Amino acid sequence: MKQYNNPEKKLWKEITARPAMPMQQMFDQVRPILNEVKNAGDEALFSFTKKFDDVLLSSLIVSDAEIQDATHQLPDALKNAINQAAKNLQLFHAAQQNAVEKIETMPGVLCWRKSVGIDKVGLYIPGGTAPLFSTVLMLALPAKLAGCKQIIMCTPVQKDGSMHPAILYAASIAGVSTIVKIGGAQAIAAMAYGTESVPAVYKIFGPGNQYVTAAKQLVQLDGIAIDMPAGPSEVCVLGDGTANAKYIAADLLSQAEHGADSQVLLVSTSEQLITDVRVALNHQLLSLPRVEFINKSLLNSRAVYFENMADAIELVNDYAAEHLIINAQNANALADGITNAGSIFIGGYSPESVGDYASGTNHTLPTNGFARMYSGISVDSFVKKITLQQLSPSGLKAIAPTVIAMAEAEGLQAHANAVKIRLEE
Repeated sequence: MKQYNNPEKKLWKEITARPAMPMQQMFDQVRPILNEVKNAGDEALFSFTKKFDDVLLSSLIVSDAEIQDATHQLPDALKNAINQAAKNLQLFHAAQQNAVEKIETMPGVLCWRKSVGIDKVGLYIPGGTAPLFSTVLMLALPAKLAGCKQIIMCTPVQKDGSMHPAILYAASIAGVSTIVKIGGAQAIAAMAYGTESVPAVYKIFGPGNQYVTAAKQLVQLDGIAIDMPAGPSEVCVLGDGTANAKYIAADLLSQAEHGADSQVLLVSTSEQLITDVRVALNHQLLSLPRVEFINKSLLNSRAVYFENMADAIELVNDYAAEHLIINAQNANALADGITNAGSIFIGGYSPESVGDYASGTNHTLPTNGFARMYSGISVDSFVKKITLQQLSPSGLKAIAPTVIAMAEAEGLQAHANAVKIRLEE
């Protein structure tokens, strides 16, 4: 980790920069894949799975028998853990559903808004270096709560052509309609354009590698909505001299093991804490299996020392982390000063891992600085809001002069006439 001490603001852009993704190069590689799926459908999906995954599939869709078999294969302890995580997510996300409130803006003029689930949504679940069955819950459960009628899920198969049983079990309890054995950019294309086996959807959700990210951005140009721009996963830890260095080191390593392009940032008002964290990192790293990923990730990572907390918070807000852990005195008060973050973990006993799996909040979050203007996934992500209004005869009469005056001032006489003709009746 590169260290900065009281850096001047001209260095902040360098500090907050993410690992570069050569997006134009990605677009050039992904565009032919999208076009092939668009033109050849299922045939292209079978071909790309053989080419990229070296797996010859006999079917693209997971059968009920495969789901039942996965349920039997999974140890009870893991099923219980998945069930508990699902329960917590269900409780937290169900509270996001708001009752319809009708507002009378003038006597006889009633306005309200209702939430309607997007009919068909697509979920992408990564399965490359780790089967992210937790992401199935994070996406499918709020989609089900939102009232989405079709929930299509794509995820790559394992080398033997099977799917990890935990992914299938999570999908079955979360309400996924159709599970497709496809990963990569070709999965995004299948959900965007539809094939003989895969229904086309209206909005695509889920994290993925740089090829998946590029594919999502390209299909958006064709009118398919996506959840958010995304990049490699990241965490920022804000700590002071009271923080436990071992805890912080564990938090940084838990994020770094996601992949070689992940990034971790430590911002502290204590030089001693940074030194202690470095020691703890080296010690804990020895016992971890994904050490190759972690070492590459740490090359992209930084530690920053500030003399005062105000500067530290300003940098943290400038960074706009996907995950922010505040391990310091008065952590709740410090959290009130955070305006840019995907999800905040407050205090020494709130590791990012709990949000990744089971606390109830969603782990599908904006990365790459997009937390400045995007939110993480919620029930709202899966609905559109429709406004409604209803006027009584007296309500129309009361509002008519306002509408007529404004319409005629804009030169839109037909708009004014639509009101006048009713008044004449």
